[in-house]
Amino acid sequence: MSTAQYLRDLLRPLGVYDLEAAFNGGELDAQGESLDGTTEALEEIQRETSLVTAESWGVERVAQLFVRRPVADQPRELAAALAALLRIGGDSFTLADINDTITGCGIPALVAEVGIGQVAVSFPGVAGEPEDFERLKVIIEEILPAHLGIRYDFWYLTWQELEQKFPSWQAIEELALSWEELETCVELL
Repeated sequence: MSTAQYLRDLLRPLGVYDLEAAFNGGELDAQGESLDGTTEALEEIQRETSLVTAESWGVERVAQLFVRRPVADQPRELAAALAALLRIGGDSFTLADINDTITGCGIPALVAEVGIGQVAVSFPGVAGEPEDFERLKVIIEEILPAHLGIRYDFWYLTWQELEQKFPSWQAIEELALSWEELETCVELL
């Protein structure tokens, strides 16, 4: 319902105004149209000022506040990544918090402790080195505490898996894979 119609419905029970007259109806139409535009603008501002509901310029404006833009490209994924970065506080260095922040940034990585002062970063579900790894590495190393040693683990086909999956070299050659394609064909397993 338009605001002009709402104003008419609001004033009709009073019985004082001739709502169909040009001077009353025209003024209500003008005021209603103006209020409709204001309402739409306010709804957009309300939506875009919260990362929970932002869809366009609100997410982009928050992203501009950070030194590095999160990896996510879609507005909802970017909003989730920004929310994860905003949750980082002075006490956010537990393993769970670090993993939450990294995955929240849109990076498909998992951090695990492998010794005193050592962590391993793996990329579950990603065969070989992830696309744009150097960029991901910079972001991960900015999130992880500086005093930790970092080891990157990549998922490649092992000889044992190769022997289990393929009955002979001929079966491998029939696939016409390059060496890189063969060592990352773990998804065939």
